[in-house]
Amino acid sequence: MAFKRASGVLLHPTSLPGRHGIGDLGEAAYIFIDFLVASKQSIWQVLPLGPTGYGDSPYQCFSAFAGNPMLINLDRLVEEGLLTANDVVPDPAFSHERVNFGPVIAYKTERLKRAYEKFKTDGHRVRRMYDEFIQREASWLNDYALFMALKLDYGGGPWVEWPTELIRREPDALEAAQTRLADAIGYQKFVQWLFFEQWRDVKHAANSKGIQIVGDVPIFVAHDSADAWANPHLFYLDEDGQPTVVAGVPPDYFSATGQRWGNPLYRWDVMAQDGYEWWIQRMKATLNLVDIIRIDHFRGFEAYWEIPATEPTAVKGRWIDGPKAHFFEAVKNALGGQVPVMAENLGVITPGVENLRKQFDMPGMRIVQFGFGSGPTNNFLPHNYDNNTVVYTGTHDNETIMGWYLRKDTTGTTDDPETVKRERLFATRYTNIKDPADAHWDFIRLAWMSVADLALVPMQDILGLGNEARMNYPSSESGNWQWRYTPDQLKVEHAERLAELTHMYSRD
Repeated sequence: MAFKRASGVLLHPTSLPGRHGIGDLGEAAYIFIDFLVASKQSIWQVLPLGPTGYGDSPYQCFSAFAGNPMLINLDRLVEEGLLTANDVVPDPAFSHERVNFGPVIAYKTERLKRAYEKFKTDGHRVRRMYDEFIQREASWLNDYALFMALKLDYGGGPWVEWPTELIRREPDALEAAQTRLADAIGYQKFVQWLFFEQWRDVKHAANSKGIQIVGDVPIFVAHDSADAWANPHLFYLDEDGQPTVVAGVPPDYFSATGQRWGNPLYRWDVMAQDGYEWWIQRMKATLNLVDIIRIDHFRGFEAYWEIPATEPTAVKGRWIDGPKAHFFEAVKNALGGQVPVMAENLGVITPGVENLRKQFDMPGMRIVQFGFGSGPTNNFLPHNYDNNTVVYTGTHDNETIMGWYLRKDTTGTTDDPETVKRERLFATRYTNIKDPADAHWDFIRLAWMSVADLALVPMQDILGLGNEARMNYPSSESGNWQWRYTPDQLKVEHAERLAELTHMYSRD
């Protein structure tokens, strides 16, 4: 669908300030919304909001439907009488600039368990809302809560290491587990209710001030997820639950050996038999959380890179046809018409991918940072855009603009130093950069003045931060997703300068 000319900021809630070691859905989220209003923005883009698993990545979640309990604001639970002020004294070792996931998860989980105990004995005031939630979300919540309870009961390991009868979901084994772990299952449902209540209020605050939320839907789900465990027939898994083939992308800008994501691949032929019902429910659930969906790795619906599960890298693989237009027609019909979707069409893009995107009128993506490697005909240069485009200075997978513009090494890319030097020189001339220390604003201006209907900038680029603030290094397994900004970093001048550009280029 076509979007009106607008702009916004990419910031995951974990990157918000806060006193509990991780950004959450408390006061800082509402302050950020006010910043968006002051800077004349109308979009807040987040990453997936699910409970993170391996590597703390929001793209490797334990569920495509659940919310991340680590985003629950503890101070609100004090206000609601589920915790005391003494319960939420933060650990003084917590960093205000990085998320140290291990200690933070332990700290917040302990507090959420205390809140659950209080809820069980004194939750009658909100019991009706809780009961309505668990009934409304039962289609995914029951499997998810049992999955998480079992996972913790068996030491946190992947579900393929559970007893065989549970791996294969034998009815008697599931019934026995539900009885034995009833309290642990109740806790999982409770924290999901808390997340959805708090996120609903944040979204309402944003929408009431003219801010739309853009949320990511990764095309694939994690192998160690309730989705794969509860629906093994929808994936290429053997009888023991192990993937036979996995997802990734071939060698590219980020990695000479490609990216072996390891996600199980869908049996699209099986999904088609019931009209892609699992996917339709996923899209509906996502549109209850956000206003616009960004489909991550859109090209996988046209064709995807299949890697034998035995291969250690993504070099050896093959392109396999995806469900193509048949899938999107089913989604469109089920959701009653045009679906507000942006397509992440980066990487190896073929005419077939672009034809599929255009057939359903989805805007594609352009990254300004990618524009300077191959001369004036480069499709990532703003003079080559069309209107139905979402332009970014960079995304969560990129270096920050200042990190990219000022660095001299080639860490995180397949470039050589001479290529880096040549790209920077072209960028300086193209963008008319006069002061290197202010280059991030020149790149924002370039995106904002383009014909692209939507323009988005990561918060790191507004603040002019270097690669110490980078969110993710693709193909690396640790040290990602940790960046946070501090309250003193975000200043009135940032809002004023962004508002000026937004008004000047008719995006307000």
